[in-house]
Amino acid sequence: MQDTPLVFIDVETTGTRATRDRITEIAALKVVEGEVVERFVSLIYPGTIVPAHISQLTGIYDDMLADAPAFSAIAEELLEWLGSACLVAHNARFDASFLRNEFKRAGYIYRPTLICTLRISRRLNPSLPKHNLAALLSHFNIPLMRQHRAEDDAVALWELWQAWQRECDAATWQAALADEQHHRSLPAHLSSDQLADLPSAPGVYLFYGHNRLPLYIGKSVNLRSRVLGHFQRDHQDDKEMRLAQQIQHIEWEETAGDLSAQLREAQLVKTLMPILNRQLRRQGSLKTWYWPSDAACPTLVSGKAISQHQPGKLFGLFRSAKAAKEALRSIAEEHQLCPQVLGLEKGKGRCFAHQLDKCRGACCQKEPLDTHTQRAQQALAKLQVSAWPWPGRIVIREQSRKGGPVAHHVVDHWCYLGSATTKRRAQTLKGDTPQFDVDTYRILNRFLNAPEQHQLTIAPL
Repeated sequence: MQDTPLVFIDVETTGTRATRDRITEIAALKVVEGEVVERFVSLIYPGTIVPAHISQLTGIYDDMLADAPAFSAIAEELLEWLGSACLVAHNARFDASFLRNEFKRAGYIYRPTLICTLRISRRLNPSLPKHNLAALLSHFNIPLMRQHRAEDDAVALWELWQAWQRECDAATWQAALADEQHHRSLPAHLSSDQLADLPSAPGVYLFYGHNRLPLYIGKSVNLRSRVLGHFQRDHQDDKEMRLAQQIQHIEWEETAGDLSAQLREAQLVKTLMPILNRQLRRQGSLKTWYWPSDAACPTLVSGKAISQHQPGKLFGLFRSAKAAKEALRSIAEEHQLCPQVLGLEKGKGRCFAHQLDKCRGACCQKEPLDTHTQRAQQALAKLQVSAWPWPGRIVIREQSRKGGPVAHHVVDHWCYLGSATTKRRAQTLKGDTPQFDVDTYRILNRFLNAPEQHQLTIAPL
């Protein structure tokens, strides 16, 4: 590391999203053999306004940037100046992500080697309550002229680096740098020790932030690959950047296979409500169209009907009555069905849609009612909800790999009652009052349509 040029760098930006927000100031110190040999300092015109709360934080206002160069104007010069030097920054992934995106917009590829001083601080001084730059400067009695101005922060970072070198013996310092290089792809607040035993097997993982706030829950057939994959795309994905900035702790559960992982993920998301999961959040009251076998039109009923024996057909699962009616109206218009016969409009005789040639006339006997019913059900077929094909409860045995864990999942009319390691224990599972859940239904429907592809065996219980 002694012979490698180091660039201590700080950037100020219009926000925290590297893919959309822009750089407003760059400052960098090039250090060779322990001496600052060059500086690069510049305000940058971002091409957009600086939000008021950002200006209050940094002291950088729009009028200061009006005559500053755009990043594209300095990109070639800066890229040449940086060369192959290793970037040193506090929370380095943040600064590097903005630089990579700005260079990309200017037509250049920039993939620097990084050293994160935030992560080094957590290794060298794990007992410190805070590791932000201001707290570390205070701890080492390093003065800071202006916080959140790029040049002042870069200079302070270099002084912090020197303070560490004075405080640590050579072996400790070199070990910290070596560990940083080995784990430089990990988020700054995450200890590499937490990933040591992460298996390459199916399961669910849980990301936590400060005070064990649940951030995100995911699943994969390869936990290790999936978890590490989150930390490779933060420069191009705002959600991954938010995770990388906030994650401080990881937990995981190995499962018997993909079905187990998906069921557990859905269960955990609804229980813990992590802030970055949206798809599997707890559902409100769902609606479905129920079409009795002897009726000319469907009736809007609760989604709970799917877990009950029905003599007719069910079409679609909707988050609200409004969404259900909009879907049916759209299908009616596409297939020239009568909204009046379908119950979407009130009235008798020829409907308004027929006057506009958008209905074939079931409302005024121009089209036979049986023909209209058949056409309507054919049009709705793509939304038909699968009926429960078993007389009662079933047990699904899952084991995705030889010697791996085994799970027996108990399901009754699309309601998941729980899992056990043996069939005998599964027989005792009754669960609470079964509640239909659309996410569980969709998961089970996918797997039960092709059980052999997922190493599943199904038996009545």
